[in-house]
Amino acid sequence: MARQNEREKRDRAGGASHRAKTTTNHAEIQAWIEKREGQPATVKGTARQGETVGMLRVSFPGHGRDESLQEVTWEDFFAKFDQANLAFLYQDTTEEGGTSRFFKFVRRR
Repeated sequence: MARQNEREKRDRAGGASHRAKTTTNHAEIQAWIEKREGQPATVKGTARQGETVGMLRVSFPGHGRDESLQEVTWEDFFAKFDQANLAFLYQDTTEEGGTSRFFKFVRRR
């Protein structure tokens, strides 16, 4: 109960950054990813014929190396992001106040 009351106080005081937000703003997405030392990436082998980028991902070096990912340029990343009509769902901080790396790509509404 005390923890819930603390959370409610923090939320009312503007500290609700642990709640998920959605954006399509390229600069905002890039800043969020870079702040967490992430790199734009694609899953190897998922690009269709004529495409340079397939399924989008973010690579976070130092947090487990995923050999199935290939880094791509921000330009290619955002071209695919817009072409696929995606939005970026993300969280700034965890409920405990730490930096969150939670995100996912969702369809734009």
